[in-house]
Amino acid sequence: MSRPIFEVIATSPADAAAAVAGGADRLELVTDMHADGLTLPVEDFCRIREAVAVPLRVMLRLRDGFAPGDLDGLRDRAARLRSEGAEEFVLGFLTSAGEVDLPAVRAVLDAVPGCRWTFHRALDHAADREAARAAVAALPGLDTLLTAGSPDGVDAGLDVLAAEARTAGPQQLLVGGGLRTGHVPALRAAGLDAFHVGGAVRTAGWDSPVDTGLVRAWRDLVDALVPASV
Repeated sequence: MSRPIFEVIATSPADAAAAVAGGADRLELVTDMHADGLTLPVEDFCRIREAVAVPLRVMLRLRDGFAPGDLDGLRDRAARLRSEGAEEFVLGFLTSAGEVDLPAVRAVLDAVPGCRWTFHRALDHAADREAARAAVAALPGLDTLLTAGSPDGVDAGLDVLAAEARTAGPQQLLVGGGLRTGHVPALRAAGLDAFHVGGAVRTAGWDSPVDTGLVRAWRDLVDALVPASV
């Protein structure tokens, strides 16, 4: 059984160092979690890159929600991040009808060619989940789908996540969005092996830093053997 992936949201070098000290395999880098996570300044990426030596997935989003907004500005920021050494990204855009905005996604990917990336929880908010997965499946570099199984979070999405684990495609399902420790045993038993947290490893919400002890507790939990029954 391979070790599960454990990804933690970081907004600063201190967050990044604390998450890695607690056992995070990979970090999602964002700013302004009160807007659900936006693209951090290039200078902040450089400081975090200097602080840790784990893979860093950088959010590409300049506004709250799933519309691309200033696409030229986003492409420029993505290209600058790439030129400073960013190699992995997180993105996803929807049209007003809830379909994947493929022209916008492709335009941003064109600014970071050859990079691995995650299609984030836009999947959970798509009008047709299966159509959204099919739309992005063949896009270059896509290796991960960040999902709670439902727009209402993991509590509501457990059955969907378990079903998708049984019919997994080439992309890894990374479970995040209201993920709690109590969800993990059933998710591990269903075959899911990648987990994503942010607020759950902070003692007082997004205005508090990542807590190494909480990260370590999550790391130990996701590494535990799959229970014989749930």
